[in-house]
Amino acid sequence: MIIKQNLEEILKTVTKGCTLIAVSKTHPAEKVLEAYQCGQRVFGENKVQELATKYEVLPKDIQWHLIGHLQSNKVKYIAPFVHLIHSIDSLKLLQEVDKQAKKNNRIIDCLLQIHIAQEETKFGFSADEVRSLIESEAVVSLNNVRIIGLMGMATFTDNQEQVRAEFRSLKELFEELKHMSLPMNMVMLELSMGMSGDYTIAMEEGSTMVRVGSAIFGNRNYTNP
Repeated sequence: MIIKQNLEEILKTVTKGCTLIAVSKTHPAEKVLEAYQCGQRVFGENKVQELATKYEVLPKDIQWHLIGHLQSNKVKYIAPFVHLIHSIDSLKLLQEVDKQAKKNNRIIDCLLQIHIAQEETKFGFSADEVRSLIESEAVVSLNNVRIIGLMGMATFTDNQEQVRAEFRSLKELFEELKHMSLPMNMVMLELSMGMSGDYTIAMEEGSTMVRVGSAIFGNRNYTNP
């Protein structure tokens, strides 16, 4: 019952109005079900194949979030059911989500991933790229996606002040965009930042969604196929 204990402890720390996303990547469906039976309904996965496989075998009232890097050619596999895509990092990807959502007669909620870390390996738009995207006709014409906020990942470092500064910069961009004249298919509602090692800092800086995996499920315990 370690998962139950972990969930209970984490939920005590999650601020009111902030959604806990239990990140179940690399953990089997049985562990997801254990968390589900404790009342958790929002889960996140990094990989499309793993997400689609778990969706098939687990209860259908789970809200599935795709939080990892998403390739355009894999959108079709999650378009029928995904609740929220956190990792939109290009106009091309946004257009593909719109295309696949239309095929499934859905409007898919998305977050724009912003590059806030000093690590080059992280994906995402720059602040200037997002400002340009908002003003582009290409976004206005998308009828089957709804951009509802931003997502960012801080640098993997022990320097908490650096992490805090990166989260704060994303919150400032979020607030800036919130007060701009946005397209009809865009509204700044959600700010997804913070993972197992830094989610408390993220909440202090205004996060509305935290993505917590190892602190709930323990260390990763198998390799994806």
